[in-house]
Amino acid sequence: MHTIVQAQKSWFQEGHTRSYAFRREQLQKMKQMLTTFEKPILNALKFDLNKSEYEAYASEIAFLKSEIDHHLKQLKNWMQPTKVKAPLTHTGSKNYIKKEPFGTVLVIAPWNYPIQLALAPVIGAVAAGNTVILKPSELTPTVSWVLKKMVEQYFPSSYISVVEGDKDVTQELLDQPLDYIFFTGSVPVGKIIMEKASQRLIPVTLELGGKSPTIVHKDASVDLAAKRIVWGKFTNAGQTCIAPDYLYVHHEVKADLIRSMKKYIQEFYGEHPLKNPDYTKIVNASHFERLSNYLTSGTTVVGGAVDERQEKIAPTILDQVTWADPVMQDEIFGPILPVLTYDELDEVVEQINERPKPLALYYFGENEIEQQQVLNRISFGGGCINDTLYHIINPHLPFGGVGESGMGHYHGQASFDTFTHQKSITKQTTKFDQSFRYPGSSLGLAIMKRIFG
Repeated sequence: MHTIVQAQKSWFQEGHTRSYAFRREQLQKMKQMLTTFEKPILNALKFDLNKSEYEAYASEIAFLKSEIDHHLKQLKNWMQPTKVKAPLTHTGSKNYIKKEPFGTVLVIAPWNYPIQLALAPVIGAVAAGNTVILKPSELTPTVSWVLKKMVEQYFPSSYISVVEGDKDVTQELLDQPLDYIFFTGSVPVGKIIMEKASQRLIPVTLELGGKSPTIVHKDASVDLAAKRIVWGKFTNAGQTCIAPDYLYVHHEVKADLIRSMKKYIQEFYGEHPLKNPDYTKIVNASHFERLSNYLTSGTTVVGGAVDERQEKIAPTILDQVTWADPVMQDEIFGPILPVLTYDELDEVVEQINERPKPLALYYFGENEIEQQQVLNRISFGGGCINDTLYHIINPHLPFGGVGESGMGHYHGQASFDTFTHQKSITKQTTKFDQSFRYPGSSLGLAIMKRIFG
């Protein structure tokens, strides 16, 4: 690890990554890499997670290509120094913010979207002029192997390097003199990452998770809400950090909503989802067992079937759930949707605010005053009104958490900004000198009082 880090630091210090032309060329190569390796990527995602070709392409490859295109379009503008105004004390000077890369960046990727969540931060780091060490998840080993092969074919290891391995490898990487760490994963591991980074005062971005609520109020368009909730929850078998984790529904529309969700589950995944060859599997036996244990909570009103051999759990809706049930203790990260019922919106707001701040929140309802009530009173990373997940695919919206759901942002310009140090510069004139700032100036105090009041 030390050799890789030192090689990247040396290469960075030689200035290779600084120019706009170089960065643009690397982004173009990355897009070409995704095209060249499209079939191996799709095959690897099928093997490790049983992702369908449509879902794999849409949520992984297409997302990344769109992100690259946005960076290519805006990069020159983002790289320009930002001129700022100067106070009277700085008359004659020029003041600006220079955009400077941090240096060598470590990106630690998760397993649930193992291509997208590995390379999306890399795109931002490359655009900002850094070198990158990428650590894929060992829980999707086929994807990890493909990532390593494709990066090695397109980029020298002194610029971008993929390091495979388990948590011991990650620990060794965290002991290196890195310049920035970007981590996507669970809250407990995020705390470990931050603790290790603090020992060297390395800045971090933590993209974590938590229990993201969905609220369906009595004035919601119920059938459309059901369709969009089913899509957002059961995409990737619920293994999405911003998936609806649990559902609050007003008692007046609860029966209709559950009926419509059942209809759309069948429409999307068939009468027998476990027999659907394109339905995503749970990543491994450990997570399958963890999720299966949640099925004892509440009352199963939709789904509940499991296939241990395939490591699949059918899209499931649990009713009569309380906050004391096991399914409500931690982020679910699987195809199980607990339902809680409410009478007044205030009680929902209060109950959500009693718990850690979620990464996402989704509200369904037409009344704009009540929409704003939810947005203003609940702190969360980001979300949607009358939809789920869709905010993440707008490159103009920064994505990130707050509190225990994470810190820092990326996507679009937020990615460039995350991996960029803003260096403040004052270029002072030599044509004259303002003497009031120096000791012994007879007019210094009077001038300062006039300027500052």
